[in-house]
Order: sequence, then C-alpha cells, then structure tokens
Amino acid sequence: MLAKRMSNTIRIIPRLDIKGPNLVKGVHLEGLRVLGKPEMFAKYYYEQGADELIYMDVVASLYERNSLKDIITKTASEIFIPLTVGGGLRSIQDITNVLRAGADKVALNTSAIKNNELIKQASEKFGSSTIVVAIETIKQEDGKYLCYTDNGREYTGIEAIEWAQKAEELGAGEILLTSVDREGTGLGYDIGLLNRISTKVNISVVAHGGASNSLNVAEAIVKGGASACAISSILHYDALKNYFKEIQSGSEGNTEFLKSGRDFSKIETCNLPKLKKNLSQQGIKVRM
Repeated sequence: MLAKRMSNTIRIIPRLDIKGPNLVKGVHLEGLRVLGKPEMFAKYYYEQGADELIYMDVVASLYERNSLKDIITKTASEIFIPLTVGGGLRSIQDITNVLRAGADKVALNTSAIKNNELIKQASEKFGSSTIVVAIETIKQEDGKYLCYTDNGREYTGIEAIEWAQKAEELGAGEILLTSVDREGTGLGYDIGLLNRISTKVNISVVAHGGASNSLNVAEAIVKGGASACAISSILHYDALKNYFKEIQSGSEGNTEFLKSGRDFSKIETCNLPKLKKNLSQQGIKVRM
C-alpha cells in the first residue's frame, strides 16, 4: 500500500487556521498567535504552487458555528485549486452553505463523532471525494491514540485507528490526521501514528502536525505512507519573513508575536517552490 502511494503525485497543502478575521498559529492547537489576513496568505500560496488549501475555523465548534463564509468567497474568487473548509459544520445545510460559498471539500470532526451518520449522509449527497474526516489525536501513556474534538480540547475515548476505519466505511474520502502532541512544535510528524493509520485504510491520509523542514515532510510520505502533507509553520513564518515584511494592518487579537519579528527557532522556514524541489530531489513525485 505504501509503495502504491509513493508512486502517486504527493499533494502539498498549506493549512490556514483561522480565528475571526485572522490567520493564527499555535502550539498543540493552543496559544494562538495572529499572523495576518488569511486571504493574502492563500493567494500567495496559490501563486507559489500550492496543490490545495485547508481553511480551519479553530474556534467554530466552541461557538457552534462556522464564520468563514465571507473569507471563503473572497478566496475562491482569486484561487483556482481545491479548498477544504472545516470547523463548526454540524449539518447537511452547514456543508451546503460552505460549498456554495466556494469550498470544494469539507472537513468534519466534532460533528462526525457526535453523529456518525452525518458522514454517510454527506458522502451520499455530495460524494465521498467532498468529505474529509479530521482526526485530532493525542497519544496516551499506554501507547494508544485517542481522538479529541473541539480543536483538541475535548476527550472522546475513541481510538483513532478504529475511528479512521469506521469513517472510511461510512463514506469519507480522506482523513486529515493531526497529532496534537506534535502540532506547532517542529518536532516532526508522528511517523508511527501515520503508518498505523495509512496501512489500515484505503483512502488518502493527509499528515498534519509537527513538520519543521522538508526532511520531515519526506519522512511522512516515505515512512508514514501519507498521500499529502498539510503544512503551516514552515510556510507561514517564511512568508512573514520574506514576503509580508510589514505588519499587516487591521489584525486583531494577540498580535505581540507578529510585532516582535521573532520566529519559532525549531522551524526551518521554506517557501513552496523550494520545499517541492527538495522533495523532488529525494525521489518524491510532486507537482512543480
């Protein structure tokens, strides 16, 4: 199965976590720092050769709503690659609304765990390729990986590998797999977790959480069996340093990190063309 995935073109997907009007970044999905306007980053990544984009409303489940409709509409008018949107989508109508706004796929986590039938209903109505199940997991002391909801806040007791298999059976077309332990740390993807999930399902697994350089990304593909990698810190901090040099006006919330000019020392920043070139040199097939 891993060899088959390695022969396919690997997708590199910038992930943009959004709170209110801002692009944010945290560690373990917490301590969110404002980085700027998501539409600007999205357009920049599109122009640099992103294969897809992920927009995740990181407080939507907390407030039981998704507030990305305007941002989705603005983004969809300027970029022409698949856009996955997640956070706070609780019903077929919620999914319909974001697809009409311009999203191509939706990511379901909290709502799918609370109501498994939503995956089946949504895949039957919109097609499996439209439905992504987002799994946020934390490794336990006994070695098990358990699922969490509400952006990694709420314990469910559900085992991640079993849930991935069930999500596929219900009609999900893709798994967005986040290691909450690794997310934002720069410690690399959890390869053991990736491998265990990717060998148990036949649908695409998108790795997310922990990448600090192109070697981490290559490892997720070669050793972990990922079909795609969702990347945040590497790209966001590079964009801030080398493209968005001025502090973006209109940012709200915790902007102290943005004003400081600092970056996260464990992250080796890199733009998309360079990242893809590095992967290609390692024998990984990517769209240049």
